Amino acid sequence: MTLTWKNIIEFIVKGNPNPDFRIQKTESEWRNILTPEQFRITRKKGTEAPHSGALCSIHEAGKYNCICCDTPLFDSTIKFESGTGWPSFTNPVKENAIKYEKDSSFGMIRVETLCNTCDAHLGHVFPDGPEPSGLRYCINSEALKLKKEKV
Repeated sequence: MTLTWKNIIEFIVKGNPNPDFRIQKTESEWRNILTPEQFRITRKKGTEAPHSGALCSIHEAGKYNCICCDTPLFDSTIKFESGTGWPSFTNPVKENAIKYEKDSSFGMIRVETLCNTCDAHLGHVFPDGPEPSGLRYCINSEALKLKKEKV
């Protein structure tokens, strides 16, 4: 299913789809498995500097999984160059892979994206992406790991 901006707004208003399963850990447990930068971004809603992430310019085939819980989130086939300085995607791999929340921090209203399995902060989604979805998932490299396809 290709999600649209209307779907995203409905998820915020009516509730997100249920994940396939949930993973919960204490702050201490997350700190033990993540680097300090991964922890700051995924557990404390941080952002990496634009054009600094290792996955920005990589276009190898594979799945982009959550760095915290290894849940598949995005496929390399829907990654595109947005020019924003963060890896950008047009849709998640499954409708229930991503959780959406209204974010009114920094004096603006945006839609935050989180891993629906473990609540890791990923980045934001915007309605200015390419067709067919019209969506641009702007995701922190530190929140993802690329599982390359085996040839």
